[in-house]
Amino acid sequence: MLSLFGAAGGLLVAYWCRPALVLLFPARGGVQMHLPGEIDWRVLALSVAVCLATTLLMGLVPALQTGKIDLAQSMKMESTGVVGGRGRAWVRSGLVLVQVSLSFVLLVGTGLLMQSLLKVRNASPGFNTRGVLDTAIDLVSAGYTPARAQTFQDALLERVRSLPGVESAAFAKMTPLSYVSSATAPIVVDGYTPPPEESPTVDYNEVGEDYFVTMGIPLVGGREFTRADDEKGALVAVVNETMAQRYWQGRDPLGQRLQLKGRWMQVVGIAKDSKYSSVRERPTPFFFVPVRQNSLRAAILNIRTPLAPQTMATAIAREVHALDANLAPYEVITLQEQLERSTSPQMVAVTLVGILGGLALLLAAIGLYGVMSYAVSQSTRELGLRMALGADTSNVLRLVMSRGLALTAGGVLLGAVIALALTRLLGNLLYNVSPRDPLAFGSALAVMTIASLAACFLPAWRATRTDPARTLRD
Repeated sequence: MLSLFGAAGGLLVAYWCRPALVLLFPARGGVQMHLPGEIDWRVLALSVAVCLATTLLMGLVPALQTGKIDLAQSMKMESTGVVGGRGRAWVRSGLVLVQVSLSFVLLVGTGLLMQSLLKVRNASPGFNTRGVLDTAIDLVSAGYTPARAQTFQDALLERVRSLPGVESAAFAKMTPLSYVSSATAPIVVDGYTPPPEESPTVDYNEVGEDYFVTMGIPLVGGREFTRADDEKGALVAVVNETMAQRYWQGRDPLGQRLQLKGRWMQVVGIAKDSKYSSVRERPTPFFFVPVRQNSLRAAILNIRTPLAPQTMATAIAREVHALDANLAPYEVITLQEQLERSTSPQMVAVTLVGILGGLALLLAAIGLYGVMSYAVSQSTRELGLRMALGADTSNVLRLVMSRGLALTAGGVLLGAVIALALTRLLGNLLYNVSPRDPLAFGSALAVMTIASLAACFLPAWRATRTDPARTLRD
């Protein structure tokens, strides 16, 4: 019955907590994730089955032991209580030890994932995330032709650049670390002969003039795109450092040629490496082509300004409506917010593992409290005798606390062994954090120690209130 009531209560809590899932998946680009959260009957059946199986398993061991009880021996063994109790006490202690070890593993996992998340968010993506805003205007859905879209974008750029507080602005097909993925295409590099098994394919982005200065991506050589790099000018490209090293192999790529979609273009600049799809990605070849030499109707507007996103959102909406009353820009966000949104999967992992770790820690503390409370209640005579023979409050307190901390130490030791074996599986989820990071293990140990001290203190304090005279008289 207790198991059924517990399962029903757990299902109610799960149902009530469904809206909390939305908080883990913030809206991006004006798109809000829909999480209906209906409880699937298969999940319900599995949950009930696990609860019943656990109840039967936990009830079977005491039932088997009850049938083998030697009353005299059992009373003798249980009377040893806190110091050396045996018998069924090993079952209770074993369960607590398992709870402590599992909670320690989850706490270590939480610490590792939290450190990784913080390092990802604090890592430099190769461009400025402060003071740069981005928004989007969908001209495709509005039925704009490429020529009309180009005219609209030119007019909007002029208006935005003239706004107070705007330092620079540029259009681009995609913004780094966003939902919009970069284009990918096979290339041919003049003077580079690929191995037989290699077919060079590189990601690229279509960007406007002032893009690199707006984003804060330094150029290590050559120049940025200009307004003259349009459909009437020579086809040009800017490559990143990794692409320059891989395909020109020590030669200066400036002035060299590469072919994209059957069109030869000249390399006019070299940009420092940055992150494009994920902060965790390794340096990869990447290049940029002018937006004016390509038909681009769906574009991201990047703006460098110290003004707040809310302030700029109002101004941008006003300028867009002045050009076309039927258009409206998407939300205006900072690149720092874009970076943080790109790490939402890691945030979800940290939150879920942290919640599980907290629940496991709570159960372990409750279990430890229960074991120590039972041990104290069964050791009243022993404690009274010790106090009658001269043991003071500190001796009794230390006696009970040491038993609880010994259980904790055993669970932590077992948990550390399990964690060392399992945290290697988190390698692909960690960023610049070792699966054996001492800070994560040390923090988990500190949390477990504090929880154990709190769980053991009340039974230990109650033990110090034992009346020796009354206990021995009874």
